[in-house]
Amino acid sequence: MSPGGGGPMKDCEYSQISTHSSSPMESPHKKKKIPARRKWEVFPGRNKFFCNGRIMMARQTGVFYLTLVLILVTSGLFFAFDCPYLAVKITPAIPVVGGILFFFVMGTLLRTSFSDPGVLPRATPDEAADLERQIDIANGSSSGGYRSPPRTKEVIINGQTVKLKYCFTCKIFRPPRASHCSLCDNCVERFDHHCPWVGNCVGKRNYRFFYMFILSLSFLTVFIFAFVITHVILRSQQTGFLNAIKDSPASVLEAVVCFFSVWSIVGLLGFHTYLISSNQTTNEDIKGSWSNKRGKENYNPYSYGNIFTNCCVALCGPVSPSLIDRRGYVQPDTPQPAAPSNGLATYGATASQSDMAAATPLLQSEPSLASDELHLSGKPGLGTPCASLTLGQPTPPSSMPNLSAEAGLTDILPLKEEHVGHQFLTPEEAPSPPRLLAGSPLAHSRTAHVLGLASQDALHEDSVRGLVKLSSV
Repeated sequence: MSPGGGGPMKDCEYSQISTHSSSPMESPHKKKKIPARRKWEVFPGRNKFFCNGRIMMARQTGVFYLTLVLILVTSGLFFAFDCPYLAVKITPAIPVVGGILFFFVMGTLLRTSFSDPGVLPRATPDEAADLERQIDIANGSSSGGYRSPPRTKEVIINGQTVKLKYCFTCKIFRPPRASHCSLCDNCVERFDHHCPWVGNCVGKRNYRFFYMFILSLSFLTVFIFAFVITHVILRSQQTGFLNAIKDSPASVLEAVVCFFSVWSIVGLLGFHTYLISSNQTTNEDIKGSWSNKRGKENYNPYSYGNIFTNCCVALCGPVSPSLIDRRGYVQPDTPQPAAPSNGLATYGATASQSDMAAATPLLQSEPSLASDELHLSGKPGLGTPCASLTLGQPTPPSSMPNLSAEAGLTDILPLKEEHVGHQFLTPEEAPSPPRLLAGSPLAHSRTAHVLGLASQDALHEDSVRGLVKLSSV
């Protein structure tokens, strides 16, 4: 061991190896586990989630609570003040039918409000960058400072040209019939409209439940209104109209609420029945996408040409799965692969060696520098042992020919000239390798290697010169 290399090895301290860690590079100290987050917690849209992501609603839910209050209060008053009298005077089936309609209305309302309407996932940063490059290449534009107008693609569906618009928020080309909801800030597949009464968007995955809700609500509203009027008429026949109102004041409130709401509910039901029969959405009907006013060749490519088939597809087809996986776990970022340590920072590595490897990048390229950059022609490398030379008696090199003949002298002279051409380094002129830290054990050992090489070459040259003089004598 060289004198300069023994000092740092005495001061190094070995770190304890953790046998319980799954990776050799893992810290022996226990790391605090970060709880995994679900995707609904980092969802980019403007939505509210409840029950650990099972319930998904829009952020504006005030009108939804008004809908609940109107249905619950009106139905509660009907079952509390009207049904007992009607069950005795007419038939006990009235509260039973009313209860079935009420539970069906509540079930479809909650199913519409609490479900994913068909939100399309946004593009990841890598996907968005790749799509932007494709668009720039297709448009022939390379400038990134100017945002071009909304870009579109054209596809053919049943012989009709349909444009796919690019969403600058979600960084995707929206599929056919999809649209971006400005209130929820999401692209929704087969977007119909945003309904504040249900507190959610109405799209591909909850449209059938929305239609069943307004259908059952229409029946319930007409049912309550009809039997409330029947109740008041029967009581007025016995005690008079004023006394009937005094005996059942809740019936008046029910009749007023049902009278003003039945027209809008039934009208909405008729409008959506027309949309289902023609396989259209509210968004398409308002924009007039398939109106004949745009041209004779403009038609709805999604219609099956049969009212019954269109209704069956909209109401009886399979419900597509959610695409956002809101209850899934967020995958952690993939760690960057560490640089190869060349065997220095492995099991049992000392702390000083690890620090030296981190501070000295040349550790990984040490063998190549020793064998390639500092190896001289016709001389042994740094890694090979040198033959010992006895002072006073010069020893000829193994490759030297016979010195007794004149031809041997002529062969030696070019060898001498060749060695004279070499620029041997003195200890002061020996450069240190690039990026080597001053004062480090590695710098000391590398300098010692260079000095040893220079002294070997100088001694070898002196030996050759001595042999030439002896032969000349």
